[in-house]
Amino acid sequence: MDDRKTFRIAPGSKVRLAKVDPSYTGKHASHQKALQVIQRDLARIDRLQYLLYADGGQSLLIVLQALDAGGKDGVVRHLFSGMNPQGVSVACFKQPTRYEAAHDFLWRAHQHAPGRGEVAIFNRSHYEDVLVVRVHKLVPKRVWRARYELINDFEKMLDRNGTRILKFYLHISPEEQLARFKQRLDDPGRRWKISESDYSERKLWPKYVEAFEEAMQRTSTKHAPWYVIPANHKWFRDLAISQIVASSMEDMRLKLPPTQVDIEDIRRKYHAAKHAPRGR
Repeated sequence: MDDRKTFRIAPGSKVRLAKVDPSYTGKHASHQKALQVIQRDLARIDRLQYLLYADGGQSLLIVLQALDAGGKDGVVRHLFSGMNPQGVSVACFKQPTRYEAAHDFLWRAHQHAPGRGEVAIFNRSHYEDVLVVRVHKLVPKRVWRARYELINDFEKMLDRNGTRILKFYLHISPEEQLARFKQRLDDPGRRWKISESDYSERKLWPKYVEAFEEAMQRTSTKHAPWYVIPANHKWFRDLAISQIVASSMEDMRLKLPPTQVDIEDIRRKYHAAKHAPRGR
């Protein structure tokens, strides 16, 4: 099964999250049975990141969006913490600072876009400016509606500069969200994540769903596709995303750069250094 075809939002298609089962697990019955596949894909990603860094001609941007407790932090921890930190960065987009808010809404996203040879992971992203601002009416409708086209232009520019873009919406049910809120209450090690807004934002669930649906519908393109990932089961979420990332990186046709020196000359210098008296 090609998870890219299964979960990708085709450009211009209608998005109805109610039709996507957040508990879907495909042919995989359990975490234990999927673990070997996940580990294989993580090994592929590790190898491909090495090639991406060495090749130095392309980059990868991964966007993670979800409702509260959707699992964005878990994806970063489980799937990308094994990457070489020299070539990967994670940016978390919270409420804009006064300095950030003084610029256009894409300014702070562009600051964190990956350079050639790098992977950048956006934990939330520039899409907050067509989600939160819409739901809470922070700007007029005419402002946030115009941003879809600006986002498409921004992502097209990144694509033309050699950046592969993968955008993931982690789809959970209201029941699963509440169960995860309870886990935070019951586990002292997770209570730091609790905030009053967890419950006030939960009341706005239908409005957020509507905002996400239109955002994905308007901005899922061939060069920057959206994927709706069933995420009630964390292990299946990790399985689907790891397969999509690994397969997409393989499509980038990454390769080692050509050697920049005369290998035979360097080999002679190596042997001369090896047999030279110590201290010289």
